[in-house]
Amino acid sequence: NLKAISTEQFNHSWWYRTEFNLPDLNQGNRTRLRFKGINYRANIWLNGSKIADADTLLGAFRVFELDVTDLLKKQSNVLAVEVSPPKPGDFSIGFVDWNPIPPDKNMGIWRNVEIVSSGPVAIEQPFISTKLNMLDKINADVFVDAVLNNSSAKEISGYLRGQIGNKQFKWPLTLRANERLSLHLDSKRISALHLEDPKLWWPIHLGEPNLYNLKLQFIAENQIFDEQQVTFGVREIESFFNAEGHRGFKINGQKVLIRGAGWVDDLLLADTPAKTEAQIRYVKHMNLNTIRLEGFWGKDQTLYDLCDRNGIMIMAGWSCQWEWESYLGKACDRFGGVTTENDIKLISKSWEDQIRLFRNHPSVIAWFGGSDMLPRPALEKKYLSSLKNLDTTRVYLGAASDRKSEISGQTGVKMNGPYDYVPPVYWYEDTANGGAYGFNTETGPGPQPPPLSSLKRMIPSEKLWPINKTWEYHCGRNEFNTLNRYKNALDKRYGLSADAADFARTAQMANYEAIRPMYEAFAAHKFNSTGVIQWMLNSAWPEMYWQLYDYYLMPNGAFYGTRKANAPLQLIYDYAKEAILLNNDYLQKQENLSARIRIYNKDSRLLLEKTLTLHAKANSMQNIFSVPELPENEGIWFLDLKLEQKNETVARNFY
Repeated sequence: NLKAISTEQFNHSWWYRTEFNLPDLNQGNRTRLRFKGINYRANIWLNGSKIADADTLLGAFRVFELDVTDLLKKQSNVLAVEVSPPKPGDFSIGFVDWNPIPPDKNMGIWRNVEIVSSGPVAIEQPFISTKLNMLDKINADVFVDAVLNNSSAKEISGYLRGQIGNKQFKWPLTLRANERLSLHLDSKRISALHLEDPKLWWPIHLGEPNLYNLKLQFIAENQIFDEQQVTFGVREIESFFNAEGHRGFKINGQKVLIRGAGWVDDLLLADTPAKTEAQIRYVKHMNLNTIRLEGFWGKDQTLYDLCDRNGIMIMAGWSCQWEWESYLGKACDRFGGVTTENDIKLISKSWEDQIRLFRNHPSVIAWFGGSDMLPRPALEKKYLSSLKNLDTTRVYLGAASDRKSEISGQTGVKMNGPYDYVPPVYWYEDTANGGAYGFNTETGPGPQPPPLSSLKRMIPSEKLWPINKTWEYHCGRNEFNTLNRYKNALDKRYGLSADAADFARTAQMANYEAIRPMYEAFAAHKFNSTGVIQWMLNSAWPEMYWQLYDYYLMPNGAFYGTRKANAPLQLIYDYAKEAILLNNDYLQKQENLSARIRIYNKDSRLLLEKTLTLHAKANSMQNIFSVPELPENEGIWFLDLKLEQKNETVARNFY
């Protein structure tokens, strides 16, 4: 059906039109129209007047604010937007090799359109950042940055009033006619911006994701001219390089092993808040602490708000869609397709717009300037200059791959795959590619077919078995458009499948067994291994590849393997060293632990039983037992691990 949709109808412009009333419109106010995302060019009319032209209003990731104070009425306003589609070479939204290209290439208004109103003075671009002091008792300094914009033709005197919890402050200001004033306030000037014993924002398992709210008002002439509220978290993000030269992350001074997966938006950008919330609940349920956004920065604040509240970290950056000619539609070199001065100007402005949109969210810990490749040096200089002015609180990486930039230095991360099936032992044995060392920003054991119920929703009954071209259309693109490697491994490891139901059932076991050792191996080797991002978390449409749950939100076996592997307190089997490990992700030591180790043969006959009394240091991994050599004629054997504390089972693992 997707292939049958005519793309010709999307080769020309489309119109959006709405009528609206503003009964509370105050003619003394300044009012703006804010477009947060248009793909790709637009002409805009308001009440018959053209207010923006497609020659200047272009770029899928630009934010445009248009002053319409003199055009708006209280009744019968008409807004018309003519949107033209992206052309080859445009820096648009893209799905790379993850799934088919949407027929309309996601043209249209894809983010909110807002009416923003204020008095003669507006509070613009508020940004709240914090600095922790952790020498003795923890305290924090809060920094408030904002632009105060006086759009009137007269000088205005007033004050900025702020409130954090029960703390209040006032800051007097005089703004000249038409002045835009960049304001920076700190605890040296305002004592209320110093917090003693603050409640910190932590990712899951390390603590609670505590949040604060700052209310800002500009008051003059005995009235509130403008008001803004910002939710923020008190936390500090750092990056470090370990002895092997791999980049790692610290949160509030504590090392954190990044365990994440790659987010993708809906194929037609049709995610609802309810579906997004369900997915973040899944992320938390799987004990993941991070999502990586490659190219999809979210169509609104919903994703970020949910991650703030649930303690899920976000790594955001551009997609490799712009780095390869076959996806971008124009010639690329070793720095991708941003080649001309106009390209650099557009993308650097887009970068600034995205930073401003999302920089108040404590969940965001890193900005990626590129994916597979580094940005062109002239562009990267602009990126870093923007961050110096807009946000110095996160880690910047020039790329998600192993690169050394002449501007920003070594990335310290890798993007070495694999992207297809590998056996469990791979993650422990490999020390040259995608194995459990360093920070692998995208990797995984490849296809993750969904359960039978989803297969039946995706595939017509007459095409359900054997695996065929219809199945492959629901795989990835290019070399990822087949299940051959996965099917071969599944047949040899578990036996031949008789039909679709048999395949789907066996696939869930394969998915579980393949994903679990990836996450466990990175935990086993922390902090020589510093992070892993499963490629991917979710799917843009119904498919077979790279997903921990499918388009219909049905978990597959990898979902449960991920949850098991990332349990914060767990016994783990090292496939390479044939050893039992104890992992503790908590920042508190765990005492009076009892580990019961049992090994059975295929007939459930007990071959070995061992009980150990243990203590686990905070945020640690330790080897607790080496599995002895078993009789060769046993062949298959099963390992049952049980961890107890105070006579209660706290973790189970079975191999």
